Formats: sequence, structure tokens, C-alpha cells
Amino acid sequence: DGRFIEEIGTFDPMKSPAEIKIDAEKAEQWLKNGAQPTETAKSVLKQSGIIK
Repeated sequence: DGRFIEEIGTFDPMKSPAEIKIDAEKAEQWLKNGAQPTETAKSVLKQSGIIK
């Protein structure tokens, strides 16, 4: 249905450079529990160094 379960960060593409804030602990916990990020979310997580 497109709704989020928990907000783990923000992305502001209007800032230069784009501002990404992610709670790494929450993101890692969700991934460890089997979360499947979209391609866009996966790209943001890679840019933040949370996944390789």
C-alpha cells in the first residue's frame, strides 16, 4: 500500500549537495530482519555507506 512502517532517515535533494540523514542502527536492524529496500532506497543506503 506504499505506507512506511518506520522512518529511519530523510533525503533532501534540494540542498547542494543533496542531504542524506539515516539512522544506521535502525537501517541495519531492518535489513538484518529481512527488509527488502527498493532500488532507490538501496542506492541511498549505498551512498551512506550502510550497505556495500
